[in-house]
Amino acid sequence: MQIFSKDKVYEFMKLKFASVGLAIFLLIGSVVLVATKGLNYGIDFSGGTLIQIKYDSKAPLDKIREAFAGNEILKSASVTEFGSENEVVVRFAGSSSNLGSDIGAEVKQLLKDTGNLEIRRVDIVGPKVGDELRTKGLMAILISFVGILIYIGFRFEWRFALAAIATEIHDILITVGAISLFNIEVNLDTLAAVLTVLGYSLNDTIIIFDRIREGIKESKRTDIEGIINESVSATLSRTILTSGTTMMTVVVLFLFGGDMIHGFSLVLIVGIVVGTFSSIYIAAPFLIWFKFSIEHYRSRETEKQRLKKEREKERAMFEKGVV
Repeated sequence: MQIFSKDKVYEFMKLKFASVGLAIFLLIGSVVLVATKGLNYGIDFSGGTLIQIKYDSKAPLDKIREAFAGNEILKSASVTEFGSENEVVVRFAGSSSNLGSDIGAEVKQLLKDTGNLEIRRVDIVGPKVGDELRTKGLMAILISFVGILIYIGFRFEWRFALAAIATEIHDILITVGAISLFNIEVNLDTLAAVLTVLGYSLNDTIIIFDRIREGIKESKRTDIEGIINESVSATLSRTILTSGTTMMTVVVLFLFGGDMIHGFSLVLIVGIVVGTFSSIYIAAPFLIWFKFSIEHYRSRETEKQRLKKEREKERAMFEKGVV
């Protein structure tokens, strides 16, 4: 499983300025896209109604749209295939109260001349519920950022924590920019994909950080760039294997999973590519720009080890005295 030689050290940090320049370009593009084009909120966040319909044969999308054309509420509804050519999903925003108490029956009556059909699902989300879900979704992302900052600051060092947060912000903004670019519907599934990307990127970043920390302790080098190159090179096979196998799975879901998870899988594809790139070319260079000191870190670790040995010696003496 060792794709790359353990003894080969690749000069990743020679490309740090080019990679950060690319990252800044993508970040600016993502912000501009979201600011100008916006996000396509689904009914989970904007409120509305979703109706899933199944036909005995191929669903006549044109006839469905024609049947809805005379209805004030449904004339602007989105009608798309769902999973197979026999099923469709009808989505529309706004209140569905004018369709009566039994929306499924009303829609079935409107579509009675389009073929033999079955109303499989009717989901209604009010605007207040949509706003609440959107707020809680943003809170979930913010809380995850705070948790990451605390965890990495405690486990590593504050510069590692800031580098990880900068990397996660980079990944999230570019992923959201891709969601806007490809007009992916933003719903709870999309939010789950974004949080998955966050966790995936963080996992990769922590593995590289852990190897950098070990490199600082074990390597005789005193330059941070050299240690980063050694550490990233040592974890490169693992990174490529993990990202590659995950990517293959997600691509299969994207190609053959159907409309239901099309947006979810596309977000994951973008997130895996961006997360793998940022773990190497964004997280590590930030340690350089945050003026991480190898000498200071080594002296602090030496002092920790000295204090630890003293405590163990005192504990042993205490236990011996008790016995």
